[in-house]
Parts: sequence; structure tokens; C-alpha cells
Amino acid sequence: MSEDKQNVEAQEEQVVETPEVQEEVKQEEAPVAEVKEEVVEEPKAEAPVAEEVVETPAMAGPDEDFDWDAFESGDAVGVQNQDELEKMYEASLSTVVEKEVINGTVISINKREVVVNIGSKSDGVISFNEFRYNPDLKVGDEVEVYVENQEDKKGQLILSHKKARLLNAWDKINSSFETGEIITGFVKCRTKGGMIVDVFGIEAFLPGSQIDVKPIRDYDAYVEKTMEFKVVKINHEYKNVVVSHKALIEAELEEQKKKIIATLEKGQVLEGTVKNITSYGVFIDLGGVDGLVHITDLSWGRVNHPDEIVELDQKLNVVILDFDDEKKRIALGLKQLTPHPWDALSEELKEGDVVKGKVVVMADYGAFLEIAPGVEGLIHVSEMSWSQHLRSAQDFLKVGDEVEAKVLTLDREDRKMSLGIKQLKEDPWAGIAEKYPLQSKHNALVRNFTNFGIFVELEEGIEGLVHISDLSWTKKIKHPSEFTSVGEKIDVVVLEIDAENRRLSLGHKQLEENPWDVFESIFTEGSIHEGTIIESMDRGAVVSLPYGVEGFATPKHLVKEDGSSAKLDEKLDFKVIEFNKEGKRIIVSHSRIHEDINRAEKQATRKQTAKVTQKLSDNIEKTTLGDVGGLAELKSQLEDDSKAKAEKMAKKAEKKVAAKKEEKKEDAAE
Repeated sequence: MSEDKQNVEAQEEQVVETPEVQEEVKQEEAPVAEVKEEVVEEPKAEAPVAEEVVETPAMAGPDEDFDWDAFESGDAVGVQNQDELEKMYEASLSTVVEKEVINGTVISINKREVVVNIGSKSDGVISFNEFRYNPDLKVGDEVEVYVENQEDKKGQLILSHKKARLLNAWDKINSSFETGEIITGFVKCRTKGGMIVDVFGIEAFLPGSQIDVKPIRDYDAYVEKTMEFKVVKINHEYKNVVVSHKALIEAELEEQKKKIIATLEKGQVLEGTVKNITSYGVFIDLGGVDGLVHITDLSWGRVNHPDEIVELDQKLNVVILDFDDEKKRIALGLKQLTPHPWDALSEELKEGDVVKGKVVVMADYGAFLEIAPGVEGLIHVSEMSWSQHLRSAQDFLKVGDEVEAKVLTLDREDRKMSLGIKQLKEDPWAGIAEKYPLQSKHNALVRNFTNFGIFVELEEGIEGLVHISDLSWTKKIKHPSEFTSVGEKIDVVVLEIDAENRRLSLGHKQLEENPWDVFESIFTEGSIHEGTIIESMDRGAVVSLPYGVEGFATPKHLVKEDGSSAKLDEKLDFKVIEFNKEGKRIIVSHSRIHEDINRAEKQATRKQTAKVTQKLSDNIEKTTLGDVGGLAELKSQLEDDSKAKAEKMAKKAEKKVAAKKEEKKEDAAE
């Protein structure tokens, strides 16, 4: 059975291939011989009718002789007549084959059924619904029918007009697909992604992209229209047919396109139609060839969106700006058809003039001011305020603002202009020395930090630097954030003015007298003061001294008398070993204190020993060898001195041992 016949049966069952339908499709056709036997068997019972129709020699009359011997041997004329009779009988019967499409004649019509004669022993009955498409059907019309079954259980011939139409439709569709023939279809309705089209009674799909070469904005305009199509795809497995109307248009446009492309030249002006509008430009149909007018080529002025200038289906003239070698990408221009606005700019406009305009574009680095359609100037952020504090252009202006500005530079050849708005205000640096004289005190706003100092603002446009060394007389500040915060107020004094470079040097500690003038008499070299270790590092420790002064001690000067090193937050006596007023530096030592004591004790011992030795020498000179008493007195005196010295050394050793034991106890406790 052919594939199209299967499609017909599938369409009859709402295009759902059920197992029952597949089984019916796979059944083999009954052999023609068997059909003939069934058709012939029944008429054999009506043999007398045949005898009445064909007059044999035996029937000529009872008196005529009949050669029975010849008849039995097969040589008689009667045998030949019988063969002819059989042939005539068989010819009188129409051979009907199931699962085929044949023509039949309408012999009866009512509201429910249509009776069709196909020349078989019985007529077929078809539902009137299958002929709804043909309201003019009448008796005698010839119609196509599909033989489903020669005889059902009731002996009725089963025919289908719908299946016959579907089968013929699939044949036509397949033929059109193979040959590329153009067919006609009726657009029934919309569906997701496209339209449903009736082609030869079969529902085909028309994708939205295949309706026309240009984008479709109203699908409903095509509903219930008869159009020409081309079959572009058939899926027999899923019974899908895809058609295209765009393919017919493209074929026509291709010829036009070749002719247009052959004549394209740069600078040529053509008429076109707005085909599509995007955020970046407008596509123009030049009659089969599309070109793009970029948004920047629509107008000499600023354009936020192309729909501000053009609208769909609008006809307009455009100029060809450029195209590639194959002329597939064509760049068009619209603004190039009108003179450039800069050419119409007044010759009287010059640098220094004040102009008025509207802010059309904002950027971090500045704002573009349109002073005439297509004529813009840039106001750089540095020209918006006299302040040197880094700020964004959005802090001063926004799109749509109408402002006045001063022309700073004007280049008509390159069509560039720079503008400024701060120039319309008085320069705050004019007369800076009178407003902020040296040593004058002011209250300023902290604007920014750097590693080397603080930038403060005295007023709009007047900023100065407080160096980190000018923040405090006594404290060592590593970063300005330790001293203040951005946005806070701080008192300053003017130290230096550089009007030419617009710089101010300011100070904070200068608001007070220099305490180092007093410290010079307090922290004299050799003086001893109590201090606390507030910071420890590899190269030494920072020691907090009285009056908020800080000193520094190297590791060797942190060794205590017992040999251990001073720890963080420990309070000890420190001796000033260096005082530098200019560098604001004090070097202290703890170990120098007990070292000096030991040195003094040794010195005293040496003096005492020298004194005793001198006394002994004097006595020896006065004493004779016989003066035993004098020698005894001298010996006793030397023994007493040695004993006292030994006792003193023993006590000192005991103190060291006790200190070490105490230190071990503390370590064990930790």
C-alpha cells in the first residue's frame, strides 16, 4: 500500500496513528481472482437469465438437429458461444479493488447521506458532512471516493470521499514539493509562531518568518485570505507540511536586487521605505536591497532613539555612504542630505563669548551643551567649579538643564568647542593673600586624606594641605586617619601661600606654642623620668614620658639589672641620653641607670682601695722593721676592708639570685 494512502487514513483518524489504523493499513489487498470469483458466483444462480439473453443453436427450435457428439468433444459451435458468454458476463461486472481511489456518480442526496454508484453490485453511502466544502453538489455529479471495504457485516459497500480528497491532496503536495510548483492555499487562522493554511484540504503550517520579507506587525490581516505558497518541508512521520509565501517574494526580489546592486555608487541618493527600527539604527528597503542608517547618521543633533526621527513604512531619500565588496552591507545616511549646522554657525561667535544651551549628554568627565541643533560644546568637569576637589560632572549638571557657559576654545575646522561655567563666577584665588594672610587662623572642612597629609577646604574653590608633620607637636602620627575624619571640621593656620600654583600650606599644631622649647629644659641629657612602654618593635620600644612626650629606647637600653628585657606596658625609670629639639626626638635608656650605679660603685671602690694603699705606703715609710705593733695595726685594717668588701659583694650576689628565683616563679605562674 502506498505511503500517501496511509496518510489519508491517518488524516481520517485526526492524524493520530493508532495501532488499529496501522493494522488496517498493513492488510494486503485481496487478490483480484478471488474478487472475481465472489462476483461471478452469485450470477451463476441466474443462469437462466443468461440463457435468455444468448440464443444458442440448441434453442433455435426443437425440430433442429444438434450435434451432441461435437458438443461433447468441444468442436461444436455451442462451446465457442459459451466462452463468449462467459467473457461477456465478466465484462458486464465492474472490478472493484479495496484501498483505491475511483470515480463514482451521485445517485441520491439527503440531509444526512449521499449515495454514490461506483458500478459495483451495491451502492456506497457517504456522510453528507464530507461534502460540506461543496454546497452545490447535485445528483449526477461525478465525485472521487476511496474504497474502504467492498462489504461490511451488513453487506454494505463502505466508501469515503474525505479520504479520497486527502489522498489526492498528499499526492499533489508531494508533487509540488518535488517540482517546486506554486500552490494556492486559504489562511484559516493564527497559531503560535505563525498561521494555519488549508492546502488541498490539508492543514499546513506557515511560519511567521515565512509570510513576507519584511517583519509582520499584524498577523490578523492575513486571516481568511487566499494566497500563493511554496511547499518547503514535508514530514511524513508526523504528517506535517510547511509552506512559505516569502520564498515566492524572495525569488522576485532577487532579480530586482541584482539590478539595484549593479547600479549602486557611493554618494548616490535613493528613495527607500523604513522597514525596521532598532535602538542602533533604521533599516531601509531600497526595493529588494536593505541598507542601514546608523543612529549617528540620522541627524546632526543628538538622537536618543531612531523613532524620534522616522516611523515605519515612511518613504524618504537616503544617500549611500559605503558598502562592502559584495554590496551585501550598505551604509546609508540621512543627515548628509542637509548642510552641517557648523557651517551655519555665526561668524561673530568667538572665544570669550557667553552662550546659552541645553545639556544633552552627561559623562563622568563632563557634559555636552547643545547651543544650536547639531552644534555642541564640552564643559569639562574641571571647568564647572573653582574647587580642586575631585568630583563628578553629575554633581553639578543633569540632562535637560539649560545653562549659560563661556566659550573657552573654538575650532571651526575640526568642529570642536570647549566651554566653562565656573568662569562666570569670580575666581576665589583673586586676592587670596588679602583674604587668607599668613599666620591667619581659619576653620576648614576635611575633604581627603593622603599618606603625607590632609586636604581641607576653606571655601568653594580654596583648598589647602596640612602636612602630617604639622598635625601635632608631640605625637608621632603614621596616617591622618588617626587624627581626624573626612567631613569633620578642623582649625588651621596659614603657613605659606603660592597664588600662582593655587596652593596653600596649612598647619594645625602651630595653633599652640611649641612645647619643645619647654621640654628642652625638662628632658635634659642625663635626667631620669618615669616612663611606660606603649609600643614594642624589633628595633626598640616607644616610651611614654611625662607631659605627653614620647621617647625611644633601643633593645640594649631596655635590659634590666637582672639581665631580663623590659616588657610592654611596664613602668620603669628611663634616663635621657639624647634630646633633639629640631627633630623632636628623645632617646632614653633604662639599662644606663643601673650601669651608671655599678660604674659609680666600682669607681668608689677603686678610690677607697687607692686611699688605703696610700695610707699603707705612708705607714711603711714611718714604721721600722722593729715596730711590730704598727705592722699589726696595718694588717688588721686591711683585713677589715677586705671583709667589708666581701660582705658587700655577697649581699649583691644574694639579690641577683633572689631576683632570678622570682622571675622563674612568674614564668611558671604564666
